[in-house]
Amino acid sequence: MNLRVATDVGGTFTDLVYIREGEIKAVKSDTVYPNFDQGVINAAAKAQLSLSEVSFFAHGTTVVINALTERKGVKTALVTTAGFRDVLEIARGNTPDIFNNYYRKPEPFVPRYLRREIQERLDHRGQIIEAPKLEALDSIIADFKDDGVEAIALCFLHAYLNPAHEQLAAEYIREKWPTVHIICSHEICAEWREYERSSTTVLSAYVLPPAQNYLNTLKEQLADQGLASDPFIMQSNGGIATLQAAKANPISLVESGPVGGMLGAVAYGRLIDESNIMALDIGGTTAKCSLVHRGRTRVTTEYIIEKTATTAGYPIKTPVIDIVEIGNGGGSIAHLDAAGSLRVGPKSAGSTPGPVAYGRGGQQATTTDANLITGKINPNNFAGGDIEPDMSAVQTAFETLAEPLGVDAIDVAHGVIRIANANMVNALKLISVNRGHDPRDFALMAFGGGGAMHACALARELNARKVIIPPLAGVFSAFGMLMIDLRRDYIRTHRLDLTEAGIQEIRATFAEQLSQAEGDYGKDGFGSEQLLHELYLDARYQGQEHTVKVRVADLDLEGEEFIGAMSSVFHKSHEQEYSFQLADSPIEVVNFHLVSYALLDKAELKAQEKTGGDASSALLETRSVDYDDLGVHDAAVYQREKLLHGMQLCGPAIIEESTTTTVVEPNTRVEVDGFGGLHIYLEA
Repeated sequence: MNLRVATDVGGTFTDLVYIREGEIKAVKSDTVYPNFDQGVINAAAKAQLSLSEVSFFAHGTTVVINALTERKGVKTALVTTAGFRDVLEIARGNTPDIFNNYYRKPEPFVPRYLRREIQERLDHRGQIIEAPKLEALDSIIADFKDDGVEAIALCFLHAYLNPAHEQLAAEYIREKWPTVHIICSHEICAEWREYERSSTTVLSAYVLPPAQNYLNTLKEQLADQGLASDPFIMQSNGGIATLQAAKANPISLVESGPVGGMLGAVAYGRLIDESNIMALDIGGTTAKCSLVHRGRTRVTTEYIIEKTATTAGYPIKTPVIDIVEIGNGGGSIAHLDAAGSLRVGPKSAGSTPGPVAYGRGGQQATTTDANLITGKINPNNFAGGDIEPDMSAVQTAFETLAEPLGVDAIDVAHGVIRIANANMVNALKLISVNRGHDPRDFALMAFGGGGAMHACALARELNARKVIIPPLAGVFSAFGMLMIDLRRDYIRTHRLDLTEAGIQEIRATFAEQLSQAEGDYGKDGFGSEQLLHELYLDARYQGQEHTVKVRVADLDLEGEEFIGAMSSVFHKSHEQEYSFQLADSPIEVVNFHLVSYALLDKAELKAQEKTGGDASSALLETRSVDYDDLGVHDAAVYQREKLLHGMQLCGPAIIEESTTTTVVEPNTRVEVDGFGGLHIYLEA
């Protein structure tokens, strides 16, 4: 039997989606801390799945980002080139907010006494100046053993051009100390910029043991339940990886969970012919958004964790779908700050104790509680009927906040929703307006447990073209994993001028990367006929600091035609990114970026036959709903599963399903597409 399963471990819930014989179903289970794999097993049991029947299993995990943000990695050391011991601490001089007097430079993950040097040197072209003095590693290894080090990061100067010295040092350490975990910078980041590469290597080593332990445990647990093959693991770059590839480079999983939904938005947009999308995922702990422009997401290696107004954070140069993430989700806690102002998030109630309505001991009001008290969420069908909400406790929680503010509880609930919406609007502007895109040209596709509740208000604020609530919106990140392929990114710094003289060198460099990709996939059992490649160059005007990424559409073009085509694309991309172009300035190539896909059989959605007509057959009841500034209205409540292709309805309305609730504002119109998606037009 062809049973395909995907799971996504979030901060509050673990989502599971499965497709069997064309039928798609989903369940949610509480995320289990710290044994996240148990949440996956619980979700499979709740769905009554026999894993022995599963032919494909994909998994998105937060284990890497959790290990970093919660400082639950292992004791890590760094070995680097003599003279570069303090690169990690010197970092960069840039500050997120130059006027913030509370700025503090981030504390390195590796303290100075665990950062050691050896004599070795390559020049800026990768040529050997001085061979590594490997015997110096003997005393370093002895010290590391005494200090309880579990992982070592090797990061030598210019190793991105020539990895020979790192390879020799790693081999030497493994011979002397076989049990220690080692990560070399060239294995995970073949790009220049010494601080960013050092940071990436150190963070990779820091999470390597816990990530590998988690993936091994997950594999064993699933195998014990009958899963015949290894699960595939969702990566941050928008593709999935084999278990072995994920274990070798766990930092590639740093945003493993959220990107599934973003790629699901791309895949669903392709089905319904929507190529410009603002994708918004509102979960229990955070809200994430990303821009889909002309059917593509943006991938960046300029990823930073823990960046705030008071700290520059920690850079990670691994390909990541460009996502803006904020601490506002359904479980985000409302509180009063030191000045007595109402705030929402970033602290979350999680799943235990969870929002006050869960009745598990939570006493602080959350966004979910605010949606309950305003009537947007049906208390009689809360969490698909699995939880009977404690409405008296919810009322008490809002009254507690309302008293020092001198307002009513319902006013605080309005304030919580407005603040959460304002935070999300700002995040959506970061991916659209701040990147030179007009939100009026985009549809807002909202998913996650809370996405459909806030989407109309956010779209109204942004003047978005329309709102799309895809099928299985509450578990859409897991659904997205069933729609994508294996992906590997090969990025190499190799500087040259974009001139006719450099064309052969460009072709030769890409040929080397293509050969490496085919070799890597060959080890996983994929032939060249199953592979699809995309070629990109990171380029800049000579004298600039940063680059823009441009796609190489046709590598076979000759001479002036190739240079003309690439220059034209670069100038347009540069103007989009930085609002200007310098048409007569020479262009310099900095990085070569090959994206290689191994194509998989994917879940197929079949369009329903169009029935048309009104939606009265899906009507459940009418109830009073508080739409804040739009007033209190009697809203028609519909059951989403009964809304068929072509049906239409008008707001005010509420559309309920087991994993989320769609809030349809007054003066809007809803149409159901062929796959069960809801298209909400803001002017009826």
